Amino acid sequence: MKASKRKNKPGKIFILSGPSGSGKTTLLTRLIKDKKIAKSLVKSCSVTTRPRRPGEVQGKDYFFVGRDEFRRLLKAKKILEWTRYLGYYYGTPKGPVEKLLKEGKNLGLCLDLKGASTLKKIYPRNAVTIFVLPPSIGALKARIEGRCRETNKKEITQRLRLAQKEVLAASHFDYRVLNRNLRVALQETRKIFFKEKT
Repeated sequence: MKASKRKNKPGKIFILSGPSGSGKTTLLTRLIKDKKIAKSLVKSCSVTTRPRRPGEVQGKDYFFVGRDEFRRLLKAKKILEWTRYLGYYYGTPKGPVEKLLKEGKNLGLCLDLKGASTLKKIYPRNAVTIFVLPPSIGALKARIEGRCRETNKKEITQRLRLAQKEVLAASHFDYRVLNRNLRVALQETRKIFFKEKT
């Protein structure tokens, strides 16, 4: 009887957010690959209008759709939250998320502040929000410049301005993880997962 109840318990959504270059995507990737976590955490697959890159798999990396299809999904309320970035649309599909939660699976995804806030409102009991903080704005600038060598100075300045605003919102999240050292930040994120998971 106890096992049956546990099986029907809905899963949790682990949302990692933070400025560009904070390391949120790296943390989520490492978390999902962790041997003790891999079976109990699934990466949520987003819908996007951007072209598929070499090696990317439809339905695994993203659900790749055209703009008209994305608008149709929005109109039909089949997308929980969405954003536009560098001219392309990205969104979290409602169907797969609802299905996985009902199955008791835990989901992991990286979202911007607006997306994290939206999902927290939709799933107040199931969404766990984690804000990944950079050690400093200077360190963040170095990471962005190192990662985006072809990015122009104007775009780097825009990203840094946005990052400063985003850091101010960290207090609204359930947890904050300082990513000064990736190994330590990963340990902290693992602790949060084991504390909150279904």
